[in-house]
Amino acid sequence: MTIKKMKCLALSVTVAALVHDATAAAAESQVPHLPDNQHFTIDPVVDGLLVVGGETFDVLLGLILSTNEIRPQTPGDPSHLLSIDRWAVTQKIDPHAGTYSTIGLWTAYGYAVLDPILSGVRDGRNALFVDAVLYAESITTTAALTEATKIGVRRPRPIDYANCSNPSSASSAGCSSTDLQLSFFSGHASATAAVSATATYLAFTRSGSRSPRPWVTLFAGTALTTFVSYERVRAGEHFPTDVIMGSMVGAGIGVLVPHFHRRPHYHDGGLESPPVIVGYAPAPGGGGSMTVRWNF
Repeated sequence: MTIKKMKCLALSVTVAALVHDATAAAAESQVPHLPDNQHFTIDPVVDGLLVVGGETFDVLLGLILSTNEIRPQTPGDPSHLLSIDRWAVTQKIDPHAGTYSTIGLWTAYGYAVLDPILSGVRDGRNALFVDAVLYAESITTTAALTEATKIGVRRPRPIDYANCSNPSSASSAGCSSTDLQLSFFSGHASATAAVSATATYLAFTRSGSRSPRPWVTLFAGTALTTFVSYERVRAGEHFPTDVIMGSMVGAGIGVLVPHFHRRPHYHDGGLESPPVIVGYAPAPGGGGSMTVRWNF
């Protein structure tokens, strides 16, 4: 190799190094620096629109449904139900179960108000604001999706199979209400699961897996969601599949909302990236590989 070629190679390496350093510096300058007690980033415009939009959709659709302009259909033959759902029709309805489930739901809502306040006491005012936004976004997104699914599926409630299945009783009190068609899926179960999942995610992120706080939160949230779901079935308001689906949807949204807000950012100790739960990479010869990782 001639001296001229060596000089050109050295110059190329130097230019490449300078470009890499400049690119890295630019990328680093775009990543926010947060204190060690902060783990989430909030966009007031995006998150504000999601919260307000979700709540507006939920309220307006609820008002439309309350007018009974959407006429219900008469429940069909219970033998067509899934085997897991049939006992909800033949069971003896608990007249107090609806009240119990509502108390459980409002317990979850109460915790969604209390937990951001506790975060503010522990980690500062910013943590209070962030957690409040995350809870609000989880609740309103879940409510909007629940209402949209209810009106799309229009499944009769279990109690209506006993009260309104005969054509002669279809015009009796309550059998002309749109609420007849709002069984799938359970709003009580989805909302409770959403709050519980968000609370658990925040607890694991802020306290770490070695602390008892996130495990207690996980156990209590799961128990509360199970209790609310069971009481909704006992009240004759929902089938088992309604509360199962509601719990799954609520828990999924409750995890995804805070997870999507864990954008890469710098703490005093270095760069923190959001945990990757499921990853997929295509293989050169076709197909691909999937990795599953949970990192608190």
